[in-house]
Amino acid sequence: MSDATFLRGFLNSAIIAGLSTAACLAAGAPAAYALARLRFPLRTTLMTGILALAFFPAVAVIAPLFIEFRAAGLLDTYWAVVLADTVFALPLAVWILTAFFRELPQDLEDAARTDGATVLQAFRLVILPLAAPGVATAAIITFIVTWNEFLFANTFLFDDTLWPATVAIPNFAQRHSVDYGAQAAAALLVTLPLAAFVLAFQRRIVHGLTAGAVKG
Repeated sequence: MSDATFLRGFLNSAIIAGLSTAACLAAGAPAAYALARLRFPLRTTLMTGILALAFFPAVAVIAPLFIEFRAAGLLDTYWAVVLADTVFALPLAVWILTAFFRELPQDLEDAARTDGATVLQAFRLVILPLAAPGVATAAIITFIVTWNEFLFANTFLFDDTLWPATVAIPNFAQRHSVDYGAQAAAALLVTLPLAAFVLAFQRRIVHGLTAGAVKG
């Protein structure tokens, strides 16, 4: 494997993790808001099902997903991995955001509704800005989870120009030799961006994880 393939893997990892994180937030924020604020039948059952999905083993669905993506023409594209990563990372984002939205004061939305805002406008203009620490926390954790994903990328991507870094690293091993030094260096390089990312936003992460514990 050439160094160019590994360097390209960094870009691929960023693309896949970025798209997956954006999809999780776009779908997860409205879903979490509905679960936190609305009362409807089977709400608790739905929350339990979302949590169960987070613990569902990905290897159990890898074969059906492969068949479906092949039929849809998505194999060997970013979208196959992004869709799979989004489905498995979404429950985590929903749970983080639901806990955060639940602790925000209801009076803020009532005031917005009194001023003529719709439910969606209150959510977009009032709740989301206040929930920025929680959204940032969900985004960072989701990004880390999807950045480290290996199984889906290794199964659905055949072209080495599409491999993320997690798939490129094992290919330092050849049939008759293994470059352990190169693998260790590559693993360190893959970890450094995440470490820097967390260190840069650690205050926001802590704020997002603890803000929901205090009722306003």
